[in-house]
Amino acid sequence: MIYIGVTGWGDHHSLYPPHIKPKDKLAEYSSHFLTVEVDASFYAVQPIKNALKWVNETPDQFRFVVKAYQGMTGHQRTDIPFETKAEMFQAFKESLEPYQQANKLAMVLFQFPPWFDCKKENVNYLRYCKKMMGDIPIALEFRNQSWFSEKYRSSTIHFMKEQGWIHTVVDEPQAGDGSAPTVPVATDSNMTLIRMHGRNVHGWTRPKNAETNWREVRYLYKYNEKELLEWKEHVLTLAKSSKDIIILFNNNSGGDAAGNAKDFQKMLGIEYEGLSPKQLDLF
Repeated sequence: MIYIGVTGWGDHHSLYPPHIKPKDKLAEYSSHFLTVEVDASFYAVQPIKNALKWVNETPDQFRFVVKAYQGMTGHQRTDIPFETKAEMFQAFKESLEPYQQANKLAMVLFQFPPWFDCKKENVNYLRYCKKMMGDIPIALEFRNQSWFSEKYRSSTIHFMKEQGWIHTVVDEPQAGDGSAPTVPVATDSNMTLIRMHGRNVHGWTRPKNAETNWREVRYLYKYNEKELLEWKEHVLTLAKSSKDIIILFNNNSGGDAAGNAKDFQKMLGIEYEGLSPKQLDLF
C-alpha cells in the first residue's frame, strides 16, 4: 500500500475548518490522510498519555512514523535528561507502546545530522541503535552525502539491508556535504520511507542564527507537476521492492505540504478507505 501524508499535523491550515482547536486537529487530519510523522518525539521523549490520545483519535488503518529523540541521533549533545544512553533508549521505547499495541506504529525514523558522516565510529553507532531498538522497525535518513559517495554507496546500501534498516529516500536541495542525494533503492521488503523536503537551496543553507527563523525558509518550496511526475515513477518502481511505501511531505514553510500531498495522491490515483469522518461543524 502507498501511504501519503505530511510531517506533523499542527500547521497544515488548508486541511482544517476555521477556528478548529489544536486538540481536534489530528482527528480532522485523519479524515484526509492515513499516515503522519510525529515530530514532537524529536524534541522530547513523549509521555505515554500523548501516544494513547493520538492512537485513540485515529482510525484503525492509520500509521504513525515516530521521529527518534534528538539525543539518540546526536543532534542534542548536552543537557540530555538521562544518565545513560541505555536509559534514554529504554524510555523512548516505552513511549512507543501505545502505537505498538494498537498496531499503528509504521516505524521509528532516525534522522541523523549533517555532521554524521560515513566513518567507522558512526557505522558502529548505527549498529548500536539497531541493537537497542530490537525488533521495532527503524528507518535511517542521512543528511551527509558521504554515505552515498561513489566510494561508499554500495556498502551503505548493503549495510542497511544486512542490519535491517528501512531506507529513507529523500528529495532535498543538493547543497554540498550537508545534504543527501536521491537514491531510490529499497532496503526492506516490507517498508520504504520517502521524505519530500523541497528544493530550496538557499533556504537549506541559511545559517540557523540568521535574522529570519531558518525553519520559516528552509522548507519554503512548492513541487510542480513535472517534479511530482518524476517521483511518481520512483514510487511505482520502489513499490515493486517494498510492500508498503510511506511518503511524507515536509515542504511546509509556505504551507505547501498538504496541497502537494493531495496533488500526489490524485496523480497516483489513490482514494483511501477507512478515513475518519470530516467534521462539518466545530464550535
